[in-house]
Amino acid sequence: MSTGTIIGVVVVLVVIVGAAVLLKVALQRRRLRGRFGPEYERAVAGADNRMAAERELSAREREYAKLDIRPLNAATRESYARHWTRVQEQFVDDPATAVGEADRLVTDLMAERGYPTDGGHERQVALLSVAHAKTLGHYREAHDINTRHERGEASTEDLRAAMVHYRTLFEDLLGRGREEAR
Repeated sequence: MSTGTIIGVVVVLVVIVGAAVLLKVALQRRRLRGRFGPEYERAVAGADNRMAAERELSAREREYAKLDIRPLNAATRESYARHWTRVQEQFVDDPATAVGEADRLVTDLMAERGYPTDGGHERQVALLSVAHAKTLGHYREAHDINTRHERGEASTEDLRAAMVHYRTLFEDLLGRGREEAR
């Protein structure tokens, strides 16, 4: 084979390998965007670059895969639903206590499902983002309002909004058991 032919073959191989790498990156990006939804954009905005954000999201997936996420049985699901109804009813007479109870109930439900509840709020958010990305913004909003309330900076209307946000994640966590059991 001539030197020109060898160089041509090497160039073609380099182009093929480069195209394969670019295709893999594009498919990974598409998969992460589909799985994480708005959380993907949030991660990209908060990272030094897109690749760093994508590595972080992939790390979340790996950590999530190690968890023993359990579906709820019907009796447990019904018990949580009844408890949530009581918390919502409590809001009328004591909004502040109801929001604190909503936060605890969501945390208890996470633990019941198999999510770790130690390690802080950011770790909870990171792990929830893998399977509950669509409702994660609600959890962040509710937590932020609850934190402002603890500092005496939240109005009753803010507390009402927190309850709505907590309910959105609560219903997602409660309903996930049916999907995962299939």
